[in-house]
Amino acid sequence: MYNAKAYAATSETSPLSPATIARRELTETDVQIEILYCGICHSDLHQVRNEWSGVMPTVYPCVPGHEIVGRVTGVGSAVTKFKVGDLAAVGCMVDSDGVCPECQQSMEQFCPNFTLTYNFPDKHLGGVTYGGYSDSIVVTERFVFKVPANLDLAGAAPLLCAGITTFSPMHHWGVGAGKKVGIVGLGGLGHMGLKFAHALGAHVVLFTTSPGKKEDALRLGADEVVISRNADEMAKHAFSFDFILDAVSADHDINALLGLLRRDGNLTLVGAPEKPFPVSAFNLIMGRRSLSGSPIGGTAETQEMLDFCGAHGITADVEVIPVQKVNEAYDRLLKQDVKYRFVIDMASLKG
Repeated sequence: MYNAKAYAATSETSPLSPATIARRELTETDVQIEILYCGICHSDLHQVRNEWSGVMPTVYPCVPGHEIVGRVTGVGSAVTKFKVGDLAAVGCMVDSDGVCPECQQSMEQFCPNFTLTYNFPDKHLGGVTYGGYSDSIVVTERFVFKVPANLDLAGAAPLLCAGITTFSPMHHWGVGAGKKVGIVGLGGLGHMGLKFAHALGAHVVLFTTSPGKKEDALRLGADEVVISRNADEMAKHAFSFDFILDAVSADHDINALLGLLRRDGNLTLVGAPEKPFPVSAFNLIMGRRSLSGSPIGGTAETQEMLDFCGAHGITADVEVIPVQKVNEAYDRLLKQDVKYRFVIDMASLKG
């Protein structure tokens, strides 16, 4: 066991502040990583403020962060994929049981016994796991990913959550050339959805309630922009979409979107609105449409996503901040005042 520097919350009302945390010594299958950049996900804010107490109560101190990019500083004796000096990344999970059918198919995100990167029981040290708002982390090799050398490292960090969350359902539902794809919402998730759908060769339409976002949407890969409050604009696209990725977490009209799907079209939710949707059965029955949801991806798919990003030069649009401004970033995140993801430069932790 060794000590690492971190930023932690000590209660649901306290700001994140400097802390010292314990990290385990390397086992034979572990990789030790010096964290260079860590993205800020909206779920970090929810966890720090204990807003998911009914499902996943926060244990304090809480060190958030599951969009981690860094450099390998140590490897266990049985590690084969990494060596000291390699670029490496860690996402939302750091372990799973490895034996269930989901793990056997590299879909660890559905494992009943996975371990999340932070605020989850730590089988090595007891207590809970601590995330990437830290100067280092130790993770079993299976949950460490190779980062293409051509990618900007700060921009690559959000790929480990926002990236895989949008890439995975597109991969599953066969998004590609000849497909018409809708992206609902232009935020941290939506802007990655635009980039991926465009790179996959689809005709991409962004749905937004904000006319001011049109220029940015076109820059990010949209072929068209539809103002979803405009009934005439929506009607022009009725029965025409193969796939729609809904990245909005606020309450909105899901039935209007379902009505845009062609026969056998799918709408996948990656945003998580607080209130249940009232879904019209006829919007599903007529056209054999489907409504589904999707979390992150498994280990194989996450590496595939990173490799795809390397081949196409895809990273997130980020605003890099020092760790000392993390509380300010949380306040701005609530106001949607970021294009499109905050990333912490962990070198600032040394100051």
